[in-house]
Amino acid sequence: MIKVHHIGYLVKNIDKARKSFEVLGFKAQGDTVFDSIRGVDIIFLDKDGYVVELVSPVVENSVVAELIKKYKNSPYHMCYVSDNFEEDLKSLEAQKFTCFDEPKPAPALGGRKVCFLMNPRIGMIELLEA
Repeated sequence: MIKVHHIGYLVKNIDKARKSFEVLGFKAQGDTVFDSIRGVDIIFLDKDGYVVELVSPVVENSVVAELIKKYKNSPYHMCYVSDNFEEDLKSLEAQKFTCFDEPKPAPALGGRKVCFLMNPRIGMIELLEA
């Protein structure tokens, strides 16, 4: 079974975005982390049990470099945590979710594996190993 972990929010400037979310009552769950695998800075913020992941490209070829040009500052994925990562991944793929990268460690999430999937009806989701 999977459950919602966070909403990924694409931002150009992670520090300015963090401050704006803090005005709304969000609190950082830790420091900003550089994810060298994906070329992004990441910070998690929480308010009333709702978690937002701010993601900002750091290098020109980051995984979100093209997305930030197109969508600017906006939510862009929902992350689900899974107790049975491999089984849930196979189940999602069988239900028309297309995995577009191999599961890789996520430095901002303690090295747990993540992968991203697309679905034509709902867009991008992230699957996170519990």
